Amino acid sequence: MDPLSPHAVAKVAGEMYVRAYASTYGIAPICLALANVYGPRQDPHGEAGVVAAFGSAMIGGRRTTIYGDGTATRDYVYVDDVATAFLCAADAPVPTTGTFNIGTGVQTSVAKLHHLIAEAVGIACTPDYTAARGGELRASALDPTLAGKALGWKPDTDLVEGVKRTVEWLSRSRPGVRA
Repeated sequence: MDPLSPHAVAKVAGEMYVRAYASTYGIAPICLALANVYGPRQDPHGEAGVVAAFGSAMIGGRRTTIYGDGTATRDYVYVDDVATAFLCAADAPVPTTGTFNIGTGVQTSVAKLHHLIAEAVGIACTPDYTAARGGELRASALDPTLAGKALGWKPDTDLVEGVKRTVEWLSRSRPGVRA
């Protein structure tokens, strides 16, 4: 395991702490490595959460910015699917241990994601582009095969449907809009 970013190093360190604790106290740990989680109730003003950030900006008529040229890819997994993954991990047989990828295995470019969100909002929206952020990976997707075999988990919500649900929630949660 050779993490390629400071973010990845932090995740691996967390997994190592869990394994050390488990070894000390004789428990069977399961770690879930999450892809880019998105969905309703995500803070559109936080550091993470590009779906909520783009959706909120578009709904509010504000400009959006893509860092880099828009070709960087990520694996986006819907929050309900992540919640199901945690339930599957909790129900796994006791001898089940390890780290399991919770993602779709699908790479989606930031530009494509931006387009999908604009479609869900129902507008044409051309983003501004600015310099890429340092230290970010160009491509990322998680293979969920082992989570399927060991935990019985698979993602059920495709990106188009998940974006649609997220945009609907963002639209309802704006000040002055009743749910």
